[in-house]
Amino acid sequence: MANPLALDPRIGVATTAHLIGSRAKLATSVADKARANAQDFEAVFLSTMFQHMFTDVNGDGPMGGGPAIGVWRSFLTDEYAKSFAKNGGIGIADHVYRALMERQVAQTQNASAIERARIQPSPQP
Repeated sequence: MANPLALDPRIGVATTAHLIGSRAKLATSVADKARANAQDFEAVFLSTMFQHMFTDVNGDGPMGGGPAIGVWRSFLTDEYAKSFAKNGGIGIADHVYRALMERQVAQTQNASAIERARIQPSPQP
């Protein structure tokens, strides 16, 4: 997948206003996607932890003791995990989000530096 913030060399040099406006829109969508991915990551982690918590729970509880209890319990733990992650979780999503955004900023700065070097003329001897 191509970097959504990288400049397409076929476009050439865009006007400053257009460039700033499109990057602001992209930055918002990138930040939203990073936040959603961080929450999804935390939900998967929490779901795994919840499944381990319920491994030895048997009996008549809310799901009874039939043969399908494993399937329904997995659905329940997934929903618990999604709910926890959406409402702040245990802090994993915040750390993952910061790491994703730091990585995105570094890639964007690198792409910008390469683009500036490509646009600037070489010094003549």
